[in-house]
Amino acid sequence: MKFIDEYRSAELAKRYAKAISNVVTKPWTIMEVCGGQTHAIVKFGIDGLLPKEITLAHGPGCPVCVTPVELIDKAVEISLRPEVMFASFGDMLRVPGTKGDLFSAKAKGADVRIVYSPLDAVKLAKAFPRKEVVFFAVGFETTAPANAMAVYQAKRNGIRNFSVLVSHVLVPPAIKAILSSPKNRVQGFLAAGHVCTVMGYTEYEPIAREFRVPIVVTGFEPLDILQGVFMCVKQLEEGRAVVENQYARSVRKQGNEPAQALIREVFQIVPRKWRGVGEIPESGLGLSEAFSMFDAEKKFGLTSYTVEEPPECISGLILQGIKKPHECPAFGTRCTPERPLGATMVSAEGACAAYFKYRRWKDEVVQ
Repeated sequence: MKFIDEYRSAELAKRYAKAISNVVTKPWTIMEVCGGQTHAIVKFGIDGLLPKEITLAHGPGCPVCVTPVELIDKAVEISLRPEVMFASFGDMLRVPGTKGDLFSAKAKGADVRIVYSPLDAVKLAKAFPRKEVVFFAVGFETTAPANAMAVYQAKRNGIRNFSVLVSHVLVPPAIKAILSSPKNRVQGFLAAGHVCTVMGYTEYEPIAREFRVPIVVTGFEPLDILQGVFMCVKQLEEGRAVVENQYARSVRKQGNEPAQALIREVFQIVPRKWRGVGEIPESGLGLSEAFSMFDAEKKFGLTSYTVEEPPECISGLILQGIKKPHECPAFGTRCTPERPLGATMVSAEGACAAYFKYRRWKDEVVQ
């Protein structure tokens, strides 16, 4: 049965690739926003199935990758305080800052715990009342509801030894920033299906109208991505620029409205720095005034801390779709998963990590 399913999938993939070839008449550059989509494209060689006119650019849809260096430094500094128990998802522990990473802090004696839910960190705070438990709240709109619920529950239950180091970013402002750049070459977008499952896709409609760019909400399986590319190319060839939903099995236009209400209650929209990109206005979430007592930056006096990005890493150009990972001089030599220069090499959704794992040698790279 597995063989039959794989055969059917392969046949459908060929059909989509042929359908794209049948409609394309000129070169187009399409950006997939999500790092999960990037890994699927590289792992399964989806770009190799496409006609030469189609270029896929990898976007800033990896929340670990876009977390700025100064937030990593703040996390390390907070974790090293003797009264702190620092909780995080595992993918943040290897991300390098200027002062090392959370793994190196743990090696120095920091109490760093890997958790699988922000509510696990709330439980730790309840179980260890003499410790200051800090959770590293990183992510796009996808993880914002769970992180909001953790803060909401901590306040409701009077847990004062809990706080969050927030690095939430929002997708639509990042798309607008890319389209507004003089270096932009992207003509269509595959929007991240999991983000739209939470937020819906009404926010993308003004962007499609203003910039005359098609946006297709797309899933993560190879066939999802090929269908999303087909829908996007068809719009480009027909001169249309609207939002379409390929991922209809999971995404509704209005999204998850109760989750959105919780986000609005706990968080507020703020400017946010993106690693390698710089500050994008109204592109992040920070705790609202009603929940500001749970802000780890304020609690530990780190709100004014800033640091410059390391110059050798070109992750900013990669996250904007301007460069591919193999075009970095340090790729696979001075920058590897064991010795990363930037987060795109260590994140499970990072483009550099995908190229290193699946296309380590430059002659294997699909141009």
